[in-house]
Amino acid sequence: MTQDRPDAVTAFPRRESGQQETVTANRSWWDREAEDYLDEHGEFLGDADLVWGPEGWTEEELQVLGDPARLPGCDVLEFGGGAAQGGRWFASRGARVVSSDLSREMLRTAGRLDRRSSGPAPALVQADATRLPFASEAFDVVFSAYGATPFVADSAGLMAELARVLRPGGLLAFSTSHPIRWAFPDLPDETGLTATGSYFDETPYVEDVGGRASYVEHHRTMGHRIAEILDAGLVLRAVHEPEWPADNESVWGGWSPLRGSRFPGTAIFLATRPSRD
Repeated sequence: MTQDRPDAVTAFPRRESGQQETVTANRSWWDREAEDYLDEHGEFLGDADLVWGPEGWTEEELQVLGDPARLPGCDVLEFGGGAAQGGRWFASRGARVVSSDLSREMLRTAGRLDRRSSGPAPALVQADATRLPFASEAFDVVFSAYGATPFVADSAGLMAELARVLRPGGLLAFSTSHPIRWAFPDLPDETGLTATGSYFDETPYVEDVGGRASYVEHHRTMGHRIAEILDAGLVLRAVHEPEWPADNESVWGGWSPLRGSRFPGTAIFLATRPSRD
């Protein structure tokens, strides 16, 4: 999920950043931050839970994926899986799961959780989500909770790649920052309630340290996110905009109960690959 910003950053520009620069910067950033991220947010995320976003809604509560009785025996890919909490949740329900991530150190945190967990564990694979090392039509379900989608420059290529590895009739589900957030400062207090930028500006957020990109996030409008899903040959089934739950008093970066009561912080997209029938 999107992070609090590191203190050592010397500039916070919005500028263009291509696929290779984005991959290099974000792999290094997540490698550096993996342990601290798990230590800070691990209790919130759980070891084997599918938490869709900083609001704290779980799959059991939202039922984005529908009937869990269909999961046993399914082949599942978690892309941008981080410590593979979501992958472990699927594995505990009888699915055959692979969890992939760009960062080797994030996968090491996944191994750390595997060793302390008593349940089944997913297979772990290091991979750029836009270039997956899997055969076409290999998975029944492809999903991610805030993984990869905001951290790749070629988001249209990402959707095409996810569609490639999905079997006909298969399901794609992923969450990411709600596009409206980009018009507002990423602050949890009243300052974050006043729009200061253009929703339509898709220039990436790039942190530079020593003249090199150290962290990159990419924005797409809601219309462009949906268009990329459709252009990949998928059928959009639902877009969820979960409200902030009344019992969540935590603050996570720019997410907070105050902002969550005014506008959505997370968007969850659900799509299917058409069956051959």
